[in-house]
Amino acid sequence: MVVMKFGGTSVQNGEFIDRALDIAEKQLDSAPLLISSAMGKTTDALVAITDLAEQGMFGEAEKELNTLKDRHLAVVEGFLSGQELADCRRAIDELYLQLIALVRGSSLLHECSPRSRDAILAFGELLATTIIYYRALARGMDAHWIDSRDCIITDDNFTSAAPDFDATNKAIKKHVKPHRGRLIIAQGFISRTAEGTTTTLGRGGSDYTAAIFGAALKAEEVQIWTDVNGILTSDPRLVPGARTIDKITYDEAAELAFFGAKVVHPSTIQPAIRHGIPVWVKNSGDPNHPGTLISSEVSGSGLRAIAGKKGVTLMNISSSRMLNAYGFLSRIFTIFNTYKTSVDLVATSEVSVSMTIDNTRFLREITEELEKLGQVKIVQKAGIICMVGFNLWRDSAFIARAFSALEGIPIEMVSLGASDINLSCVVPDEYADQAIRTLHQKLLEES
Repeated sequence: MVVMKFGGTSVQNGEFIDRALDIAEKQLDSAPLLISSAMGKTTDALVAITDLAEQGMFGEAEKELNTLKDRHLAVVEGFLSGQELADCRRAIDELYLQLIALVRGSSLLHECSPRSRDAILAFGELLATTIIYYRALARGMDAHWIDSRDCIITDDNFTSAAPDFDATNKAIKKHVKPHRGRLIIAQGFISRTAEGTTTTLGRGGSDYTAAIFGAALKAEEVQIWTDVNGILTSDPRLVPGARTIDKITYDEAAELAFFGAKVVHPSTIQPAIRHGIPVWVKNSGDPNHPGTLISSEVSGSGLRAIAGKKGVTLMNISSSRMLNAYGFLSRIFTIFNTYKTSVDLVATSEVSVSMTIDNTRFLREITEELEKLGQVKIVQKAGIICMVGFNLWRDSAFIARAFSALEGIPIEMVSLGASDINLSCVVPDEYADQAIRTLHQKLLEES
């Protein structure tokens, strides 16, 4: 069987929903499970509605809810008729009544807790999959709708819940029965606690949903359908010459995702890694394009892609006490651990350590602690440039070409990944885009 996930832009209206069903219909012999996000911009609209509810502005929230309902009904009325239209309208009305009751309750309390937000946001996926289900029936497909909340069991960390994989795997095997010729339709993003309370897996969690189902069902592959032709060598908004990567490993994809590539959610990769399931990233607008295959197989060495991450903070700690000292680094990282602050990149010398962080909430406290160990220098508004590919830092010729390409751009820090697939440098924010464009041109387009 195969798992195919369609993002919000791939189900944004009736035409796109039909396109997704065309893709699924061609793979009916593979017993497909279709995972759908909310229709494009729906989740953002629901977030805005929760904000209004929290302020007690029920009238405004209700107007936005009616607009949202009308938008979904317009899609339904555009491609359904007869019994399917009547049944789908009835299902949407029922969902709307549940949704408006939740929003009214939050408005009365002037409070929208993370728990309430999850309950409200879940309706985006429920509405989308309801429409997809009835459209599939109208097309004559053997379709079966399931509620992902019956399948993915999590803790109660609302808005970013963590799955209980033992309970989840049992639930999926109980509720999902793949069958050749049948399309199963389920929601991305949403889940529940063991007690039955709705949770969500966090923004981008629909990718995670697809991988969780794929792992539990031992899928032949997981397909992530987006609006671009797979994973690209760089951000096409910055680099017009960016092109599709044919094959990439899980580790390379994870590095790119962490450092700014937007196509695949990093959490998607973990269940697939554990079970050796290949992941395809493809374009629903161009389904015949081969896209990108993510697997455990290494496809040669060399540079695959360049990603960037702006707005990071660079910290440098220097102290002569580091020289030949035992446990000095441990003391530094204990400070970051105390303040639950993750470190992205690290570079060390005999008497200094440089590192980058995203979260600056406790920057002052961390700095005060570090100053007890040595001199601290902070550079805010920095950008990480990440070059990803196998054996990069073992290739002295490549390193020479990379830094030659960056001539004239101030480099604050260089970091070699713990594995040999990541060569990163830190530059001032204002140079980050230029650095990415130049590296791509010199190392990927002209090579």
